[in-house]
Amino acid sequence: MIADNVGAACGRPTRAGRGMRRAATGRPYRGGRLLAVLTAALLLTGCSALLERDYSSVTPHNAIPTTEGDPSILRADSYQELVNALIYFVNGGTEEGTVRLYTDTENVEPYLSDACLEVVQEDPLGAYCVEFIKYTVDPVVTYSEAHIAITYRRTREQVASIVQATGVTAIRGELKSALTSFAAERVLRISYFEEDEAFIRELVRQAYYDVPACALGMPAVELSIYPASGRQRIVEILLDYPLERAELEERRDDLAWELELLTRDLTAGGRTPQVTDALQALLGEGRYDPEGGATPYDFFSAGAANSEGLSLAFAALCQELKLSCHVAQGTLEGEPHFWTVVQTGEGWRHLDPSVPEEDRGFHTDQELQELGYHWEGSDLPVCAPA
Repeated sequence: MIADNVGAACGRPTRAGRGMRRAATGRPYRGGRLLAVLTAALLLTGCSALLERDYSSVTPHNAIPTTEGDPSILRADSYQELVNALIYFVNGGTEEGTVRLYTDTENVEPYLSDACLEVVQEDPLGAYCVEFIKYTVDPVVTYSEAHIAITYRRTREQVASIVQATGVTAIRGELKSALTSFAAERVLRISYFEEDEAFIRELVRQAYYDVPACALGMPAVELSIYPASGRQRIVEILLDYPLERAELEERRDDLAWELELLTRDLTAGGRTPQVTDALQALLGEGRYDPEGGATPYDFFSAGAANSEGLSLAFAALCQELKLSCHVAQGTLEGEPHFWTVVQTGEGWRHLDPSVPEEDRGFHTDQELQELGYHWEGSDLPVCAPA
């Protein structure tokens, strides 16, 4: 599967008419020969940074030396330098290379076997993209020459699409980018990663509600983390959407058009609409239906949606108007329910678009809990008394 590295924002609509259209019913990873000889000055700056891997014992001046000006022939004087050389080949996508081992003859075979296993099982990129590493050894007078053959299980495009991400904000941002463009795959190289699959799944959920104008069906998520442990790991995220990409893009564009029409009406004559204005305008287009659809597209196309679809539609309109709004997920009297958290003059407040107008209001956390709402997690702003 080739990763889609598109990060475009939701496209602006271009159609001239109003109204929502209803839905109609490897190339193997080849690096070729390395392009340049590593100079001694570059090696002195630290080979571990180049390889994005930490090692407890490295000899910087001799970690990845080339031999006789040929970048496909490397020299190793220790086990660690042999590991570094193999990782260097993997980082460059090299399929065949040579390592000259200046070690005791009896150590050559165990060194090679253990080093290949370590790269395939413990190095993030090796664990992600290498199927296996084979080698043969020819003894020479002062060294042993190991001929290395690497077989990859990822395409060149997949490896090139890996994105470096450090910290929750960066990870969530990449997930938002993937969901906005309906990408089927996102592969992240994460430093200092000590979380598990449940953590990534929760970030996918949060990212989905962060982009309500593109929230057209929560995708199923398949996760793989390489390797199983370590300070730096590669996380492969596969996203399976409920609709084909072309249909999702068409619905996104239709929804964007509806939101733009409402925005034009609300801002006509230079007006600056407030949260209540946005909600009133939205409810003029449809209503709450507990049996309705769960997306903002459902709200506009069918004229009704459940609490999730209604809250997403309201959040999407608020974002269009540059009003701060988050979708909240929890329960109401024990049943799954969605509502919103909005910015007001008194601070952040809960606002449920699905309740009748006479019962609707801005509530603090405590007030909402007293009304039977419950939620978990810390991704929502605190709604405290002014």
